[in-house]
Amino acid sequence: MTSEITTNEQDFLDYVKKISHYTEAAGLIAWDLRTGAPRKGAAQRSEVLGSISSEVFRMSTSSEMKSYLTSLRQESEWTQLTDISKATVVECENQLIKYENIPPEEFKDYVVLTSNAEVAWESAKNDGDFKSFQPYLEKIVAYNRKYVDWKGYEGNKYNALLDDYEPGLTVDIIDDVFGKLKEALVPLVKQVTEAKDQPETDFLFKHFPADKQEALSREILENMQYDFAAGRLDRTVHPFAIGLNPGDVRVTTKYDESDFRTAVFGTIHEGGHALYEQNIDEKYIGTPLCTGTSMGIHESQSLFWENFVGRNFAFWEKYYDLLKKYSENQFDDVDLETFYRGINVAGPSLIRIEADEMTYSLHIIVRYELEKALINGELEVADLPQAWNDKMEEMLGVRPSNDSEGVLQDVHWPSGAFGYFPSYALGYVYAAQLKKAMLHDIADYDNKLRQGDLAPIKEWFTKHVHQYGKSKKPLEILKDATGEGINPEHLINYLQEKYREVYKIDL
Repeated sequence: MTSEITTNEQDFLDYVKKISHYTEAAGLIAWDLRTGAPRKGAAQRSEVLGSISSEVFRMSTSSEMKSYLTSLRQESEWTQLTDISKATVVECENQLIKYENIPPEEFKDYVVLTSNAEVAWESAKNDGDFKSFQPYLEKIVAYNRKYVDWKGYEGNKYNALLDDYEPGLTVDIIDDVFGKLKEALVPLVKQVTEAKDQPETDFLFKHFPADKQEALSREILENMQYDFAAGRLDRTVHPFAIGLNPGDVRVTTKYDESDFRTAVFGTIHEGGHALYEQNIDEKYIGTPLCTGTSMGIHESQSLFWENFVGRNFAFWEKYYDLLKKYSENQFDDVDLETFYRGINVAGPSLIRIEADEMTYSLHIIVRYELEKALINGELEVADLPQAWNDKMEEMLGVRPSNDSEGVLQDVHWPSGAFGYFPSYALGYVYAAQLKKAMLHDIADYDNKLRQGDLAPIKEWFTKHVHQYGKSKKPLEILKDATGEGINPEHLINYLQEKYREVYKIDL
């Protein structure tokens, strides 16, 4: 590798940097639309977002981009490229394959459609009215069916969408992993539901002012090593984190004054995402490598922090007094063990983002099976509410009473994110594997939590995951960090051990 940048290579990097600038601007507009943009301005803002996204699309598939990629791939040029430039070329080639067969007008219309669909979804969710949102979703699904054909695929059509979020994973692999999770978790749910010693939970639902929850959330984020000089915390209907660049990574959360868990665990979850984006090596700024390598690896970070840290008994040995300070006497008469069992209460529920650790993956499998059926033409949008309710009853034993707590609860389909949902459960599998590997380096892990010393966890992830951005593939990061490929047994063992202990179930 040479240390000198050729003129052609520099021109390519400048071109790519310009694309990254447009992408950052689009991300900022998307953040604004979800966090408080005036409703009357939403349609115009969506058009602006559509125009910027169309320019990114045009530049990513332009003859100029193709010329750069062709010339840089020539042996005389390729051997002179820096490692970052080589990885950038590969990523740009992947984006070209993804977009080059999509008609530009259809792409722009789709961006506008999904922006407007998010606004329509929010109203439909508030009213529990799937029919009002159905026309938007029908167009979104129709586009994704066409996109699969434009992009091309091997095996199942859904593989084309999986590749966008989790490169290297296929329906065959996921069916196997999810099949093992279902086989283990469905009977565990039954055991927990029928356990005689159920945790107390009444103390969880007392009034906890939103401003106090926000102060608590900020302090926990700071202790997680989230850098507020490079981020901010805002309110939204559906919590999310967005990384514009490592110096501007924003967290949003939702406050429920009758259930503090929504904000506290939601903020810890989104904080895990944010730590990933804040700690990508700055050398990748201005390239498509300056983001997480996959949504599954991203979810491994958020779910690790939410569950393996935030729901760990040792964590609350340190932070329970902090919670009491902000909650205005809500927990003064609740001992730590009772509190711990209460926040880890498990069992069938309707809402994914409020689901417990044990049932969370089942919520994801419901969505995965529905998405797969929609994309393969085995299910139509009009039949989705009924199919959703049936699968929830089949897998979790509960049936939504309205569409707000059923098919309308997630923002992913309105935003067009088909293929995304499997990443949540895959991320949980990855997180359990990473925890196993981490314990080799941080043998006193629980003691660190008791001391409130969360820095070693962040540092371990920065070393093994964060710093690489998208320069390494997801399964490559997993293998390098853990020494094995995807393995659901670590998660299954963790959940079985934890919940049999929480519910005092004797084998």
